[in-house]
Amino acid sequence: MGFIRDQSAGYLANHMARLFARELQARIKPLGLSIGTFPALLVLWEGDGLTQRELIERLDIEQPTMANTLARMERDGLVVRRKDAADGRVQRIWLTAAARALEAAATAAADEVNDRALAVLSPGERASFVDAMCRIIAALQTGVPDDAAGRSP
Repeated sequence: MGFIRDQSAGYLANHMARLFARELQARIKPLGLSIGTFPALLVLWEGDGLTQRELIERLDIEQPTMANTLARMERDGLVVRRKDAADGRVQRIWLTAAARALEAAATAAADEVNDRALAVLSPGERASFVDAMCRIIAALQTGVPDDAAGRSP
C-alpha cells in the first residue's frame, strides 16, 4: 500500500518529541535554559564529574554535538571543566552553583510537560507507554534480534 505517515511509529515518535520539546522549551526558557542543554543537565544533575565521552555514551549523541553543547553550557556559566586528578589528559565536567540552583525548577517544568501530555492516559497506560518506549529505545540501540520480529511481550 505504501507509507502512511500517521501509522508510522518513527514519524509519530518524532512528531511527539518535537511537541514535547516545544512545550519544555517554553517552560525552561525563563530559567535561561535551552532544550539543547537540558539532556546534559539531567545527566549531570544525577552525578557530575563525568568526562565528555561518558556524557556522549549516556545521551547517545555525536561527539561534535556534545562538544558544542558543553561549550554553550560553559559560556552560559552552567558547567566548568577541570583536569582529572588521576589523569591530566582527561577533563571532567562539573556543574556550577548556578546550574545546581536550577535543577528543582527545571525538572518541575519537565514533570509538568509530561503530566500534561500523558493526562489522556490512565496510570496503567502511562506505565505501559513508558515501558514500551524504553524497550524500543533499547532495541534500536542494541539491534533487534531477528527472532523478536512480530513477537508480542
